[in-house]
Amino acid sequence: MNSTITTIHAREILDSRGNPTVEVDLCTSAGTRARAACPSGASTGIHEAVELRDNDNTRFLGKGVRNAVSNIQDRIAPLLSGMDVSDQEGIDKALIEQDGTKNKGNLGANAILTISMAVARAAAADAKVPLWKFLGKGPYLLPVPCMNVINGGAHANWQGADFQEYMIAPVGATSFGEALRWGCETYQTLKGVLKKKGASVGVGDEGGFAPVVSSNEEPLILIISAIEEAGYTPGTDIGIALDPASSEFFSDGKYRLLTEKSDLSSGEMIDRYADLVRSYPILSIEDGLGQDDWEGWKELTARIGKNVQIVGDDLFVTNALRIQKGIKDHSANAVLIKLNQIGTVTETIQAVRMAQDAHWKAMVSHRSGETSDSFIADLSVALGTGQIKSGAPCRGERVEKYNQLLRIEEDLGSESRYAGRSAF
Repeated sequence: MNSTITTIHAREILDSRGNPTVEVDLCTSAGTRARAACPSGASTGIHEAVELRDNDNTRFLGKGVRNAVSNIQDRIAPLLSGMDVSDQEGIDKALIEQDGTKNKGNLGANAILTISMAVARAAAADAKVPLWKFLGKGPYLLPVPCMNVINGGAHANWQGADFQEYMIAPVGATSFGEALRWGCETYQTLKGVLKKKGASVGVGDEGGFAPVVSSNEEPLILIISAIEEAGYTPGTDIGIALDPASSEFFSDGKYRLLTEKSDLSSGEMIDRYADLVRSYPILSIEDGLGQDDWEGWKELTARIGKNVQIVGDDLFVTNALRIQKGIKDHSANAVLIKLNQIGTVTETIQAVRMAQDAHWKAMVSHRSGETSDSFIADLSVALGTGQIKSGAPCRGERVEKYNQLLRIEEDLGSESRYAGRSAF
């Protein structure tokens, strides 16, 4: 007889920004107890599934999640009691139907996702296999860690660059462990580069440094210096990935770059990216344009997509319908994958598979408001995405994902494969 769900208990905990989020403990008839916690974004796309907040200003400035917790206790737990814990699709479907909205605004995506993750973890434990093996069928692939080493935009309170993330990608390494070491060495070297310059080495939400800079190009110059001083070759050993998060600085039809005091059209913004790609070893640009600038995305992909990965995040929000439109329109060539943008494990896997079937790349991602839950590390290996972004090698909630990948690499032993340059 298959193991069934017996009890579910939810609670309000804190994320890495000190804001409330949802955590769940789920128990099965086999005696398994699984725990999962939901992350939260700062620069969120308008098309994302709804993160249910209490809006009660007497607690946590309105950001409490007691209502989401109550929905789990009062509505979800009775619904799932007695269900086969290994039936991930069936359970996720039941959650979606119980919610009854397109954006999970009834129960809350933070309530639904936390349950969905806990179900997967419990089923894996009952099957006595690691989560990464339970979620995928192989071959298993260790991802390139795209480390956010300089923060800007909303992640740095708009005190530095307009672009939100400047990442390093150790594509020339031969293993994940080696890639992680290269990234850590470059990160620490960058700290020294900034100190010599007299710049701040305080960090943003995702652990990257948040210096005041004179332009959106200056962080690239600083990173190149750090790569070289660390003993590596830019482009060959370590490439650069950008996440401008441009929806955050798009308004009234213009991309407003505060650092450079310039307002650019969509076409001018594309020209800017083309210039940067010619000058620096940039492998990937995520959210280079606004979340509804579909025509601009098509032009950007046509212009530089043959040489650079063009990743849609706010454009697609891990939603299969939006990804399908992007594939049809050639609006990008890669998709960012965030579990809480869509709200269930099943829908997340469907989004990855849709991208892969179209010969697109997929990058599994954390959120700026994270917990110590390492689910995305297992997910990236299970689905063979070859890419993960989990922030700088700094702050426990970021490092835990990388540490979990080290453990998985160890478990795989001689069967371990590192994606390296082929990931892009």
